[in-house]
Amino acid sequence: MQLPDSLARFNRIGTNKVMRPLARRVPYMGIVHHVGRRPGRPYETPVLLTPIDGGFLIPLTYGPDRDWVRNVTASQGAELEIRGRRRTVNAPELVGGDERPAGLPGAWSTLLDRLNLEALLVVRRTIEAPT
Repeated sequence: MQLPDSLARFNRIGTNKVMRPLARRVPYMGIVHHVGRRPGRPYETPVLLTPIDGGFLIPLTYGPDRDWVRNVTASQGAELEIRGRRRTVNAPELVGGDERPAGLPGAWSTLLDRLNLEALLVVRRTIEAPT
């Protein structure tokens, strides 16, 4: 099940402004920092997410055709801000809603079962060498 486009537009204009400060601090939420494909303008998108082995899983509640998803996949990466800390991620991979990675906590499996999403986004953490 994918949420309607009208709700996505409403959230982009109104709700996201309220959610951004919360998403910076609330567990299982974060901010995707990405750059627009055409204007090259920076954007911040609040998302639900959960850590997985080597990266993060982001449920695509509005489907895979959102601008932020296209920006992240086109640039092959982004930054995730989670609880005030930024992490560089790369290797974005769209997977089917039924192809979720193994080892998700029970609550996440239940949530994803109920949402019955078309797609999920998996991103991998970039391991930076110590300097």
